[in-house]
Amino acid sequence: MSMPEAKEAPELSIRLAEPGDEDIIAALILEAFEPFRDQYTPDAFEYTAATAKRIRERYDEGPIWLAAFHGELVGTVSGLPDGERFYIRSMAIKPSAQRIGIGQKLLEALETYGREQGFEKLYLYTTHVLPGARRLYEKNGFYVSRETAPEEWFGMGGIEMERVL
Repeated sequence: MSMPEAKEAPELSIRLAEPGDEDIIAALILEAFEPFRDQYTPDAFEYTAATAKRIRERYDEGPIWLAAFHGELVGTVSGLPDGERFYIRSMAIKPSAQRIGIGQKLLEALETYGREQGFEKLYLYTTHVLPGARRLYEKNGFYVSRETAPEEWFGMGGIEMERVL
């Protein structure tokens, strides 16, 4: 009787983050947003580039996912329950791993979680300096629900987007 062949690990995998992952999550967020730093106000960038300490606090607020590509951690996103909606925050993909479907897979994990938990909508905020993010969200059925004024978020205008589940 022969042994079954070992299956190769998938090249892209998504898993829930756990305590101890906060340093890599913070590093992923910083690396993803660093190219846009000069387009953010200083306060907005400081808030966006969440520290490991802030990530640790988020474990109690909602799930955080990590994406690995060929075993290397390359992306993250977190969510926060908000009544009947599920708030998506801190979507970040390493620049060297962008445009290969990692953001798509992270959104699929969020959607699956949102449906399983009974949320009616997913929603998020994004800035005008990230047109690629907006395209990804629109491709996935998100629509602009409102423009956000600079006074709402550290002197930067943007948009709120949502999607019905």
